[in-house]
Amino acid sequence: MSHETGQLTADGVRGMFDRIAPVYDLMNRAMTLGLDQRWRRLAVRLAVRSGDRVLDGCCGTGDLAIAAQRAGATVVGLDFSPAMLERARRKAPEVEWILGDLLELPFGDGSFDAATVGFGVRNVSDLERGIAELARVLRPGGRLAILEITTPRGALKPFYKLWFDVLIPLAGRILPGGKAYTYLPASVRRFPAPEALAALLERQGFTGVEFRRLAGGIVALHTGTAA
Repeated sequence: MSHETGQLTADGVRGMFDRIAPVYDLMNRAMTLGLDQRWRRLAVRLAVRSGDRVLDGCCGTGDLAIAAQRAGATVVGLDFSPAMLERARRKAPEVEWILGDLLELPFGDGSFDAATVGFGVRNVSDLERGIAELARVLRPGGRLAILEITTPRGALKPFYKLWFDVLIPLAGRILPGGKAYTYLPASVRRFPAPEALAALLERQGFTGVEFRRLAGGIVALHTGTAA
């Protein structure tokens, strides 16, 4: 396991996100030209209803959880990086922020009406188990939305390669947690394609699974309903 292969131990992922927490939001805006917030709002619009109890897994610095709260939900944000959670708490102290692991969610079966994950499932060591845990804590009929970076097709592919394989690793030479920016493109390359992730969701019992490609295919948004 290494940054270059896009696979790290759980402790390695935790340490990496603790180190990049101070620049995480800035890099998100820069890498997506500010579109990441729009994608989060779309995920919330598709999965969250006012009055829902919502789990935002791998919540990071909390932007997706806060978007769900603004939609009228009661939100629990969970992440296993203390430094990321500390930044989330500063943004919205009224949200319930929990230090925890997506692979071992500390909630009972059927605890939530909806669940979201924004740019986080790519980092779990056992994707199938993580999806199974999300399915377990959703009530029957509960909705799931997953945002994740993917490899685009067509005209944007050369730009994507330049941005992710050249410019982002270069940024790592001057920013905290430099090797994280080698890990990022490598982790995207080894992550399942949108079709494969949709199939995994269906194997874990989600129905009505759909995905849409955003920003020319650089990001995929998957949705589904718990059985």
